[in-house]
Order: sequence, then structure tokens, then C-alpha cells
Amino acid sequence: MKSILIIGGTGKTGRRIARRLEAAGQPVRTASRTGADAPFDLDDPSTWAPALDGVTAAYVVEPDLRSTVDREARIPRFVSAAVDAGVRRLVLLSAYGVGEADDGHPLKAAERAVMCSGVGWTILRPDWFSQNFSEGPWLQAIRTGTLSLPTGDGRTPFVDAEDIAEVAASALTEDRHSGRTYRLTGPRAVGFGEAAELIGRATGRVVRHVDVDPGVFTERQASAGVPEDVAHLLTGLLVAVRSGRGATVADGVERALGRPPRPFEDYVAETAAAGLWS
Repeated sequence: MKSILIIGGTGKTGRRIARRLEAAGQPVRTASRTGADAPFDLDDPSTWAPALDGVTAAYVVEPDLRSTVDREARIPRFVSAAVDAGVRRLVLLSAYGVGEADDGHPLKAAERAVMCSGVGWTILRPDWFSQNFSEGPWLQAIRTGTLSLPTGDGRTPFVDAEDIAEVAASALTEDRHSGRTYRLTGPRAVGFGEAAELIGRATGRVVRHVDVDPGVFTERQASAGVPEDVAHLLTGLLVAVRSGRGATVADGVERALGRPPRPFEDYVAETAAAGLWS
């Protein structure tokens, strides 16, 4: 039976995509370094062929921009290997702003490779994930009560990973998404201060956002082991929020699914009820 391969199948979007496809009776193979159906490492091409065996559609994601191993080349190489192995549909998780980024952006080459692959493709460009507050880099800060980011009073339309997963699952199984690029956002732009306040109210705790100098933030990232170019890239994305760029709401979720995106408030209520900030 032919399979749909989910790279990063244990991650924020991957596990949600796999859950949806399995519930619909689709044959799914998750791939990740640990905990998935197939051991997989973008840095190790020897793991690619077993993961791709019998696969006709693949969800492709860059699992770690902090990797120092040929970041710009490894997804293009994997895309080429996937097409050679018989994959005929590719869905790439990219990021907001990649279309306008210069060629040094590590996901720029990935988008180009997918678009030029010769098979059906869909590119997803999500805004900041709502789940970054509960599953990602900001979780510990929320738990301690202080979220320090160089975002000032800027706002951004956080997108729910559940919406991203639903769009991806549809793109992996339906021809109507072929050749499309979707910018995925929530229904309104939310400031980090407001986000912290909403989370605090839902959890009954004091949670605050503190603006931090961009240079200080970059130094902190580098001290934590983030490669210098990635630290500067991350800081630049957050400073873009501070300056008002990227606050525009996009219609990608509605175009792909025929419904509006999930509000940030719904994400907060559900996450608080699940006790993920306890």
C-alpha cells in the first residue's frame, strides 16, 4: 500500500497531520530522528531511501535551522531523492516572508527545489505558531511569567498549528492544491503583550511580555548555542514584528479549507484547559 511520508512526524505540525490522515484511513509513515515509524535524519542520506520506499506524497519540513550541516542544500537534495524514488506530490512547510527573502535564507532554496521538482507541489508559509507559547521556544518563559522578546508593541496574526495541519493534510491528498502557495495566519493580529495577558488570565497567573534590545536577544541566542546566522535571522523576524511588518492577516486558511482560521483566544482556552502551562 502506498504511503504518505511525514518528515518531522513527531513535531508540532507533523504529528497533527499524521493524526488527521490516519483518522481518514490514509496510509501514513512518520519519519524523525526518534520516536517515528522510520528513523530519518536530513543530515544522513542513508536514512532517506528506507523512509521513501513506496511513498507517493511527502510532507517536507526543515526540522532544525540550527544545524550546521549544509542547511541550504539538504532539502533540495532530499527533494531530488524523493522524486527519483517515486514521490509525485510534495508539501513544503516554509515560513512567512521567505518569498521576499534574499537567497541566503535557508528556506529559499527549499522552496525553489520544490517548485522546480517536476511533480505536484504546495508551499505553506505560516506566520508565528500559536503553539510556540505552549510547545516551543516560549513555553518556559510563559511558565516563569516573563516573556522577553525584541517585539515591542508590534502585532502578528498567530496561526494555530491545527489549522496548518489541516491545510497540509488536504494538500497531501487533494489535487486542487497543486501549484499553490498559501500564507497561513490567524484571523487577527495580536501583540505579544496581549498574548501574555490572555494566557495569564486563562491560567490565573501573572504573565508579562518584556521588550528586549535586539542585540541583547541575539547574544542570548548565540550563548545558548544557536549558530550566529540563525540567531540574526530569528532576531530579524522578531524585530520585523516590532516595526509593524507582517501584521497583515492573510486568507490562506480560508482559501485552502473554505473556513476562517481559528482565533488565538480559542487556542489559549483549550491549552489552559489541558494544563499545558501548569
